[in-house]
Amino acid sequence: MILVNAHHALVATQSRSAINFSLLLLRFLVGAIFLAHGINHIFRGGKIAGTGRWFESLGMKPGVLHAWMASLTEIGAAALLFLGLLTPFAGAGVVGVMLVAWITNHRGKGFFVFHRPTEGWEYVMTLTFLGVVIGALGPGHWSIDGHVHALRQLWGWPGFAISAGGGGLGALLLLAVYWRPPKPVTESETAAG
Repeated sequence: MILVNAHHALVATQSRSAINFSLLLLRFLVGAIFLAHGINHIFRGGKIAGTGRWFESLGMKPGVLHAWMASLTEIGAAALLFLGLLTPFAGAGVVGVMLVAWITNHRGKGFFVFHRPTEGWEYVMTLTFLGVVIGALGPGHWSIDGHVHALRQLWGWPGFAISAGGGGLGALLLLAVYWRPPKPVTESETAAG
């Protein structure tokens, strides 16, 4: 009987460790992606001015405002994910940024992201759902949230509501207020121009 109980305790410990390690890997993966994107938007290519012009071309006006908002949200969400701090809110940041990208740039362009120049929606869909999953599952015990009882109360359905609902609502409000999609060019306009 002692051997059976010891075995169950060992398996339970290994399972908790595997879950915590897996959540750590997931947080660090999504955090690294978001950090890279935020830094890229600010410091690489056309820098923030170029990112702003790109946002303008998508109908997000004023473009420079949205370039800063998206970049700082990406960097902020990445920092929270790395720390495992306020994790459902980090998930909401991921969901919000990715939903805006999905709707303004990737929607209607097919599934595969590698079909150039269309840039389909598989990548943004995956990150959107990972933001919800991380928000709902929580960061695991290898995190700041894991050591603060009040923050552990955000895991589960509250985290799902914050990440999916908060991120989705934030994205939709942002789009309703600021997004003015460019009108598609018709064939007659192309021929005349």
